[in-house]
Amino acid sequence: MSIFLTETDRVIVQGMTGSEGRKHTTRMLSAGTKVVAGVNPRKAGTTVAFDVAPIGPGAGEVQAGTVEVPVHGTVAEAKEATGAEVSVVFVPPAFAKGAVVEAVDAGVRLVVVITEGIPVADATWMRAYAAEYGVQIIGPNCPGIISPARSNVGITPPDITGLGPLGLVSKSGTLTYQLMHELSDLGFTTCIGIGGDPVVGTTHIDALAAFEADPDTRLVVMIGEIGGDAEERAAAYIREHMTKPVVAYVAGFTAPEGRTMGHAGAIVSGSSGTAEAKKTALEAAGVRVGRTPSQTAEIARELYRRLAGEVGA
Repeated sequence: MSIFLTETDRVIVQGMTGSEGRKHTTRMLSAGTKVVAGVNPRKAGTTVAFDVAPIGPGAGEVQAGTVEVPVHGTVAEAKEATGAEVSVVFVPPAFAKGAVVEAVDAGVRLVVVITEGIPVADATWMRAYAAEYGVQIIGPNCPGIISPARSNVGITPPDITGLGPLGLVSKSGTLTYQLMHELSDLGFTTCIGIGGDPVVGTTHIDALAAFEADPDTRLVVMIGEIGGDAEERAAAYIREHMTKPVVAYVAGFTAPEGRTMGHAGAIVSGSSGTAEAKKTALEAAGVRVGRTPSQTAEIARELYRRLAGEVGA
């Protein structure tokens, strides 16, 4: 199994005709994702040709060649024509809120927002609007979600890793890719980049709950970063609700206090929001925390081998 995304999900791309939309739609199609439509009111009724070549473990049925994807004027029209329930957003920040509202109003169940630079007020509003209608948002400012060998919605390279027993949830896109690579010998059920902005649609806790409920996920890797209290809240959730082992890495152990580092949400004030404070909270909840991505991968590998009975517990 995987969480939030399956190989049968049909995907709409909002912003498919732009340069980023075209590039990543090609990659998604090449990975075997069922991209069935794009949306652009000014190009409705046209099609876009993509030169597809199989990439990654999910591309077994992908045939090299040209794939024509139709463009519709609205998400509602695209959904009615294709039955898609997932949309991915590649539109400029000023139009992202409207794109999400349009997808929610059309009745999709999952919206993956890749766009970065969305104002916090817009992100807060669209998260609340989606929640009101029971629609899940991943992002904004994120790499998206990939279930290796099944489907890939977003910008994650599809050939880093294969299917396996680990789950991964991360604030950082690049660290998502690094841990996927470092643990490619084991593989993943699903990898989710939730985004590092102050307001995101899917939280660490949302992903942890889904991984806990997924019978094929045996161990979870969680990547956080300095700033805010999301990791501390995740630690409290893990202590109360998780039966599966969780391994964590918190980016920013060397960050100076009082400085904004990297993502918009990563600001440290005094001891609050520091990597050490988060590490302490997670370890108090029984989570082993690595000080580097490579050390985190080794801890995960060690725990999984114990879990699988390869070495004594």
